[in-house]
Amino acid sequence: MQLTRVQLQRFKQFASSSVELNPGLSIVAGGNNAGKSSFLQALAVWEFCKIATVAQKGSSSLLDGMTSSQGFGLGDDEFSPINVPSLKHLWSNLKTQKTDEDHDGYTLLIACEWTDGGTAHRLAFSLALANDRLFIKVAETTLTEGDRAPVLAYLPPFAGISAREERTFGAVRRRRIGEGLAGAVLRNLLLDMRDENTAERKRLRGEKTKIADPDLRALRASDPWEVLQQTLREVFSAEVAIADFDEEYHTYIQANVVKGTVDGYLLTRHPGYNARDLMVEGSGFLQWLSVYTLATSRSVDILLFDEPDAHLHASLQAQLVDRLRLLAERFGKQVLLATHSSEILRATDPTDILEVRQGGKFRYLKGEEQKVGLVVGIGSTYAPRIERVRDTKKVFFYEGKTDLSVLRELGGICGFPLPTSIAHWQTNEQHKERKVLWRALDDEFGGVEAFSLRDRDDDPIATVDTDLEDKRMPSVHGFETRKWRRRYIESYLVHPAALARASGKSEEEIRSILQDEFALAIGENFRDSVVPTTLCDIHAKYILDRLGVSAVKVAKAFKPDEVCEDVKTLLRHLGDFAAA
Repeated sequence: MQLTRVQLQRFKQFASSSVELNPGLSIVAGGNNAGKSSFLQALAVWEFCKIATVAQKGSSSLLDGMTSSQGFGLGDDEFSPINVPSLKHLWSNLKTQKTDEDHDGYTLLIACEWTDGGTAHRLAFSLALANDRLFIKVAETTLTEGDRAPVLAYLPPFAGISAREERTFGAVRRRRIGEGLAGAVLRNLLLDMRDENTAERKRLRGEKTKIADPDLRALRASDPWEVLQQTLREVFSAEVAIADFDEEYHTYIQANVVKGTVDGYLLTRHPGYNARDLMVEGSGFLQWLSVYTLATSRSVDILLFDEPDAHLHASLQAQLVDRLRLLAERFGKQVLLATHSSEILRATDPTDILEVRQGGKFRYLKGEEQKVGLVVGIGSTYAPRIERVRDTKKVFFYEGKTDLSVLRELGGICGFPLPTSIAHWQTNEQHKERKVLWRALDDEFGGVEAFSLRDRDDDPIATVDTDLEDKRMPSVHGFETRKWRRRYIESYLVHPAALARASGKSEEEIRSILQDEFALAIGENFRDSVVPTTLCDIHAKYILDRLGVSAVKVAKAFKPDEVCEDVKTLLRHLGDFAAA
């Protein structure tokens, strides 16, 4: 069972929004405050409305023909799907009052559409707030007798685990999860899974001493507890051990972690290893465990994960997504996973990324350019670098963190000032990756031009012409490429007189250090564009470190006739780029 479309009216950031969803796994991404979490929370509220309606008015209240039925009210202490300061925070701009477009006082709507066995269904709930009571009403439904609505499960960011966990059910569990306290019911969920597995193993074994091999293989492939345990073995070389719980004698649920060596489905405990309680494990392990416990549940059709990668190492983030994708395919589940993780975004096919944008807009990405734009922050509420590109339509990509400051100093000295009317963007990416980013910016704002400057590093000098054009990645319309003829910008700063002024040493002492320690003899041709290979390949950063001076300090010590021609050429090109 898969959601195909969600409609929101006046829910948080979504004054009036609609999104069509792909089946399987979707990565929900976007800038800060774009509405990623709010979107998942809206679905969690829809699930709560469904459960509350059935509890209050019976399952028949969800059937077609019942929409004229009167709604029902709940106190704010009964609202459990998500954690909000007050119920009015569910409404856009906190405005819960009726408008001219509202006919019955119900001012917020959440609608879900899905397919089940090829049949399309829609179920919508309207909400109202009066005297601090939340009123819920079935607004639309196509369900008939025998139809089933999907079950949604929402997991907010992990917020720790309780030291002692009592047995809980239903509403208590939902409330704690909604409040971001999934760790407070994790042992309960694990106990349920373990007990169901125990019962199924007993049924399969029957009167025999062991389960038949075909039955065991099928159980390991489909049973939530089996899938969870095998995942823990493969990823963490660990298992979870749940103690039997008898409500007559036990108050708290005991859950320990056992670690060892793994051989297939068998974990052999490390010699002398003592099992430890769940709560002493790392946050990454607990985050993974809570996500996977929910993901493997047979009772859930659609999984809503809000930043499940928050406590995971980068290598585990992409692995978690891969395993959730496999789970979705194996069990026919739909997964919506909200994240800020650039690791996850880079590893995900663009067509699986659902971007949430300001103004309640949604779109699945179509290509790598859009994904790169999302990673760097296009669409974020506050992204000065992005906004500067939007305003100027010109961006200068440079490599080193101090390169811009050095160019600014040298430009002011030699009469070719660094343009201020363009956006400056520091990045270590190659021209190829920068080109993809430029296309994303151009796709977003239109008419964007880029000037990309790279260090030569160990590339052959033949890959750069005297105009600094990068022969390996020639310029194209809208995207100019340049590369230093020398190793990097610091290589243009190894001028004995400037180094002497910056370091406080004599020029003779500087020349002696360059000659004796670095085998360099700097002559009058140092400023020329075409110089011996030795000068082009100077490891100038080592020299500056040896003298205890920064690149910016040396640049400030230059005189106009000491600035190298390549630097002047680059600054002239930048000036022309800015003025075009």
